[in-house]
Amino acid sequence: MSTDALTKVPHPVPLAVRDLVKHFPVRSGLLQRQTGAVQAVDGVSFSIPRGTTLGLVGESGCGKSTVAKTVMKLLEPTSGVIILGGVDVTHLSPAAMWAHRRRIQTVFQDPYSSLNPRLTAGEIVGEPLANFAIATGSEQKDRVAALFKRVGLRPESTAKYVHEFSGGQRQRLGIAKALAVSPDVIVLDEPVSALDVSVQAQVLNLLIDLQDELGLTYLFISHDLAVVRHISHHVAVMYLGRIVEMTSKAQLFRGPRHPYTEALLAAAPVPDPARRRLQRVVLAGDVPSPAKPPSGCRFHTRCPLADAACKVTDPRLAEVALGHHAACLKRPAMAAV
Repeated sequence: MSTDALTKVPHPVPLAVRDLVKHFPVRSGLLQRQTGAVQAVDGVSFSIPRGTTLGLVGESGCGKSTVAKTVMKLLEPTSGVIILGGVDVTHLSPAAMWAHRRRIQTVFQDPYSSLNPRLTAGEIVGEPLANFAIATGSEQKDRVAALFKRVGLRPESTAKYVHEFSGGQRQRLGIAKALAVSPDVIVLDEPVSALDVSVQAQVLNLLIDLQDELGLTYLFISHDLAVVRHISHHVAVMYLGRIVEMTSKAQLFRGPRHPYTEALLAAAPVPDPARRRLQRVVLAGDVPSPAKPPSGCRFHTRCPLADAACKVTDPRLAEVALGHHAACLKRPAMAAV
């Protein structure tokens, strides 16, 4: 099948992963034998319907970016299944994966380091068009100019180099480059965390407008709950390699059901502290090492609700309310109908 055919057949669920695992071996000794593993991602499952955004949120080191890199096949998964546009791409070789790369693109956290400083802005955005044999010559220049206008950049700035753009403009360049091949899914890995707050809002609103216009699907990774709330339709909260809560944005912010999510929301700044709904929770200790995760519930070492059962029983995601899933022994699953 040609890459053109791949991009012209939209799938109702452009991206889905099941039981995704990514462990990094720990080696030691003279012979560098494996003595353990860093369990960066340990059994993550989700699906993103076409035209919607899943916000993946959690503290630094929880595995969010590893999920992104594994979904993109920049890292090979240890186990699990990655479904891209209805096609299982989990075990495809790099050569076989090439035909599917037009379906999924990414925008990185640091727009400066992710863009080639030796190329002009027009060459950066036009590079994917050449790589996938979509357009060359004058047609490529016309497409690049149109992409610049679409993301709010002046077409005449195609001759400039990366260092001549501001941080927000560089991120718009990254978005234009991702859009060049008409992807179904864009993975956004902390795309606004390096920008000023006012510029963050501009870039987020641009992403929302592009999604509405083009029917794009986003996997949006962030540690900032305010940003996730602004752009996401559904939210998945990660802790130590696992999703501990997942539901719609409205349900999550109205009534979190996992103690970790409650602590995150309670700690988030609000415009008027007098109207804070959740009592601030100070979590005990530090995040455990993913190389030696705790037994039982991985959150029990810091959880204010933990008891003896939490130390030995490993809870799985279960539906605790309609469309609302949490992995907590203190929040029992809904009774089967």
